[in-house]
Formats: sequence, C-alpha cells, structure tokens
Amino acid sequence: MRMLVAAALLAFVTLVAYLGRDGYRDNNETPVGLLDALYYATVSITTTGYGDITPITDGTRLATTLLVTPARIAFLIILVGTTIEVLAERTRTAVRERVWRSGLKDHTIVIGYGTKGRAAVETLLARGTDRARIVVVDTDADAIEEATRAGLAAVHGSAGRTAVLEAAGVRDAASVIVATDRDDAAVLVTLTARELDPSATIVAAAREAENVHLLKQSGADSVILSSGAAGRLLGQAVHSPQTVEVLEDLLSVGTGIDLVEREVGAAEAGMELAKLATAEPIVAVVRGEHVLRFDDERVAELREGDRLICLSPAGR
Repeated sequence: MRMLVAAALLAFVTLVAYLGRDGYRDNNETPVGLLDALYYATVSITTTGYGDITPITDGTRLATTLLVTPARIAFLIILVGTTIEVLAERTRTAVRERVWRSGLKDHTIVIGYGTKGRAAVETLLARGTDRARIVVVDTDADAIEEATRAGLAAVHGSAGRTAVLEAAGVRDAASVIVATDRDDAAVLVTLTARELDPSATIVAAAREAENVHLLKQSGADSVILSSGAAGRLLGQAVHSPQTVEVLEDLLSVGTGIDLVEREVGAAEAGMELAKLATAEPIVAVVRGEHVLRFDDERVAELREGDRLICLSPAGR
C-alpha cells in the first residue's frame, strides 16, 4: 500500500510538471517533455533536485508551492515512517526473543513440522505440555508460519546447524523430537543435538529399518520406525481390523483408552504384579533401562524404582 501511495505521488507530480511544462526551463535549452517531467518529479519528490529543470513562471512556482511541496512532504513521511516501523519491529522482535529465550528451560524441541511433527505436538499438548514449552524448528517458511499461528515458538532454519539449535535453546531442552522427512537429515540432527545437550532425551523417526541403528549410534534414546509401523498396521488390518482400531485408540491421547506410565508407590514395592494388575491392566514394567513384559518372570514381584506402563481411561 505504501509503495502504491508513493508511486501515485510520483505520478501526480509528473502530471503537474508535464501540464505546466511551458513554465519550466531546462538548462539544455530544450523543451520539457514527458520524460523530463518524470525526471523532475523524481528528483524533486525525493528532495535530491539538481536545479537543471526549474519553474520560471508564477504559475509553475505556485503549483510547486501548493502541489509539489505537499507531495514531497507526504513522500518523506512514507519513507521515514516505513524505515522507523521496520527498525521498531526488529527491535520488538529482538526484545521478544531475548525475553522468550531467558525463560526457556526444560522445554521440548520438535524438529520438522510436517505430518509427524504436528502429530507429535498434538500428543504433547494432550499429555498436558504447555504450548510455551514447545519450540518448532523447520526449514519451510510455511511450516514456521503454521506453527506460529498455532501458538508455538518457532525457529526457521536447518536443525543440522549448531546456530539454529542454539537459537531454539537446545542446551537447556529436556527433550528433542526429530521428525524430519529424510533419514540422513535425522542422523545429522541427532548427532548435533546430542553433542550440544548430552542429557536431553532424544527421540527420532526413521523411514527405513536399516537406519535405526545409525540413529541410535548418533545418540537417539528411542527410534520410531514410521514406515515399518504403518506397514505392520496395514498387515494386521487385513486379518483383524478391530485390533487396529484398538491400537489407534491407544495411540490417540485423550480419547478412549490411554497408555500411561507411573512409578511404583512405596506401598506397592514387594507386591506381586498379578495382584496389582487386577486393579489396573499392566502392560509392561520399566526396570532400569529394560522394558519387561507383564508375563516376564523377572517382574513377578515389583521393586521400588520400577515404573509401570498401564492401560487407563482417557483423562484419568
């Protein structure tokens, strides 16, 4: 809009000069034409006039005073106003970023805001994660705009670069979700994130099974084989569609039945898993770094420090 107004002012002054061309004098002693009028308007409205074309009659001088000078002032207002607004916006953005980063700690970074990244964010929000504690990183400007509209903090750039991850506060992050579209990019991002934050929990998605071990060697705590998981669900759906519906329900947080993880209470330590399972269905027990199924003999008796993975109605 400002560009259109500036162009309109330039066209207006050009028209004024051209209509009164007989009252202007060119130092070359040649008649003032349309191109000369445009040149005069350009150098006059930007206050860089060279004096080679000047008004010599009372009428053209009056037109310059009443018409050209206000147009020149309006043009300067647009120019200066735009410059000040840009500088002020940059200052406000810098201040917001400093305030945001100063309070950013123990947050979750989601790298890649495609289908997987958006689903991960939805699950985090359903689990009670505050929007202010989620930072999205993506190379796609449209994805960054979408994340911003969703109320999320977003950083535009490649997460394989140290500067971009540092801008997202990776050194103070509690967890990093790598949801890139390519496995090679996921490996690079995981390596960089692990180097910058050795204590963060890093989970990554892989498209090919042969790259799972590469991501784990790069520092991922957990790797989700997205294409393999989809394929297994497709195969299962052929024989038992209802089973797939149950699995989808378990994966959809906040509806139906959820998988929850909780610590074994002090009163529960030493209890038999079978007795506790009568009150709530227990799927597995996390003991140290191992995930043990409910039928494993090693979890027949619960220990202090164990964590239970249970089935629970959504919202409980």
